[in-house]
This record gives sequence, structure tokens and C-alpha cells, in this order.
Amino acid sequence: MDFSLHPQLAADTFAVKSLTLCDQLLMNDSRFLWCILVPRRDGLRDLHQVAAADKSQLLDEIDRVSALLERIGDAYKMNVAALGNMVEQLHIHVIARNREDAAWPGPVWGVGSAEPYQQTQAESLIARLRDELS
Repeated sequence: MDFSLHPQLAADTFAVKSLTLCDQLLMNDSRFLWCILVPRRDGLRDLHQVAAADKSQLLDEIDRVSALLERIGDAYKMNVAALGNMVEQLHIHVIARNREDAAWPGPVWGVGSAEPYQQTQAESLIARLRDELS
């Protein structure tokens, strides 16, 4: 079976870049600088299911995306989470948080309504993420 992105993840995000293991996505909510990493492996629901041979690569990609978002978002705190209660396909949220953001200090889930990026904003941010993660 070939890898395919869960339809809900596809609907809520913009594709940024294919990393070695994961597809990097940008959450379409301009209130938060928020990327999602999805390992291109079929049937994964939880972190402990990631093959030993892939775990160091996954951690490296989480670290790289976290450092990038921390820097460009001038983040006070980075949130990294793999919940999967609504979308079972394993995906890791990497969210740059600031004391002034719409959900601080609580989690971003269930707070207000998403504010989608304007097309030009999204394109500019995606280009920057691609360029700076190279």
C-alpha cells in the first residue's frame, strides 16, 4: 500500500516540503506559526510504532523544524505533540508559542476559530520555510 495523507490533514494545511522521512505541512491558521510533520509510512498511529531505523530521522526533523519556527516566530516556547485523537494518522504538531498568542498559556486546540492565511501570506511563509530549512 502506498502512503497517502489523511484527507483532514490535507484540507487543513498547505504542503511545505518533503523532508527525508516526513512531509512538512503548514497549518492554515494564521494565529499560530504551526507546522505538522507526517512520516511517510503506512499504518502509523502512535510514536512507538515508528520503526527503530526511522526514529533518529524523525527526531532530527522535529528538531530542525522546531529550531526554525522558534527563530522565525521569535517563540517563547515550542510545543511539540502527537495526539491523533481526531485524525489517527501519525502526525506531529510543532507550534511556536508566544505569551501574546490567542491561546496562551493553554493548548491551541479548541480556542476560537482558525483564521486562514491570505494566499499571499501563505505563499510567502511557505517560501521562507522551504528556503530556510534547506
